[in-house]
Amino acid sequence: MSEHILEVEHVTKEFPGVRALDDVSFSVRRGEVHCLCGENGAGKSTLVGVISGIYAKGEYDGTVLFKGEQAQFRSIRDSEKQGLTVIHQELALSPYLSIYENIFMGHRRHRFGIIRWDDLLIASRPFLKRVGLDENPETIVSKMGVGKQQLVEIARALSKQTELLILDEPTSSLNDDESEKLLQLILELKKEGMSCIMISHKLNEVLEVADSITVLRDGRSICTYDTHTQQVTKAMIIKGMVGRDLTSMYPEKTASIGPTVCTVRDWTVYHPEYHQMKVVDQASFDVRKGEIIAFCGPMGAGRTELMMSLFGKSYGSSCSGEMTLHGKKLELRSPHEAIERGIGYVSEDRKELGLILIQTVRDNISNSSLRKLSRLGVMDTYREISEAEKYRESLKIKTPTIMQLVRNLSGGNQQKVVLSRCLLADPEIFIVDEPTRGIDVGAKYEIYTILNQLASEGKSIIMVTSELPEALGMADRIYVMNEGRIKGVLDRQEATQEQIMHMALS
Repeated sequence: MSEHILEVEHVTKEFPGVRALDDVSFSVRRGEVHCLCGENGAGKSTLVGVISGIYAKGEYDGTVLFKGEQAQFRSIRDSEKQGLTVIHQELALSPYLSIYENIFMGHRRHRFGIIRWDDLLIASRPFLKRVGLDENPETIVSKMGVGKQQLVEIARALSKQTELLILDEPTSSLNDDESEKLLQLILELKKEGMSCIMISHKLNEVLEVADSITVLRDGRSICTYDTHTQQVTKAMIIKGMVGRDLTSMYPEKTASIGPTVCTVRDWTVYHPEYHQMKVVDQASFDVRKGEIIAFCGPMGAGRTELMMSLFGKSYGSSCSGEMTLHGKKLELRSPHEAIERGIGYVSEDRKELGLILIQTVRDNISNSSLRKLSRLGVMDTYREISEAEKYRESLKIKTPTIMQLVRNLSGGNQQKVVLSRCLLADPEIFIVDEPTRGIDVGAKYEIYTILNQLASEGKSIIMVTSELPEALGMADRIYVMNEGRIKGVLDRQEATQEQIMHMALS
């Protein structure tokens, strides 16, 4: 039996006009956790597609060996039958089915075409116990948080007798506690003999669980580190990813903060379905010209709900309270009105709420500024193209052309398209919700630089973030939320991670 469960040898994959993978080679030993790191667009997702059968043999050059034999996968189903399972960043669960139905979805056990549901219910329990999920198997998946849904995905993988589990950004939507539990589960599965490939931009998590690390850059495999024989550091991984030393995670900034631009007083929001449930409870804050403020707090604190409700009441069954801009009361009844009054919003869920994936980069950039780009109701196509090209260049969006479909871009470049759309609308108040979720350190630095530049131009930035180092590195003031209430505010000079957590939980 081969020491390696997976061997990728000189794999090259091309799309029209783009070489996504260029002579990539790496291998995964049995019973190890192997991490793949690289910037957005480095080729990680394409590589997973080659390994798992999304791209069939013949659609790429090179060789993939799985369990010592050349892989001939023509689909995901083929690779799963052989014991290779992929859990993607966007979970593939049916929100309307129960836990146990999701676990066996696609490979339900039956006899003579008849499914014995009671047997499946019983059979699901050992898998749930193995992943540490103490839930009734009949619970509907949509009623659970993202962390528990992630465990259901892993339970489903275990039910397929998986030998190699590939996890793509498994902790990108989880809080710190949920992330740590998931990492410990990965280590437990390793002890049981399972091999794992984990793709992650969170380098502290990579160093916590990895036995070996392969770094990709521009479609090439740059280097592989063995964490047991080498003293691997974040700086080493980052240098491999971006091709240079990144001396600081956050760009330097000189704040030039002016007078108060916007105030929010006693803002209360009720749940869109459960109309008696307060999601935001009497929140009050202000933001000044040229200032970056951050909103921090645990999952479910009400940060996103607060921002969406301020953006033209796009969340909640009802909202009350007062919002002013330059001392004048604002009554915003729709996102369109919010944009017209100078408020921009970048959603945390860029694929569902931020982009139209079947449209081009050009169309997505111009979507919020159609009136600005038209005369007498007729679109000025030349100006639209000119503006899209300007943001493509200034934000360094990696795309062969602005006519490329947005769904074909990497996560970091999709995020830059969302930012471009908001920038073109030229808002005075810029709300960014989890602006760097699921993107690499190089792209993060570029987005931080953009936010600092906007602040230096006199724009006001409201940033929602789950990453406390990001808040500490970027914000002039930090508002702390929990259970729908603002618990307090900290200045940049006095804020620490410990103070933020203490304030949130007090």
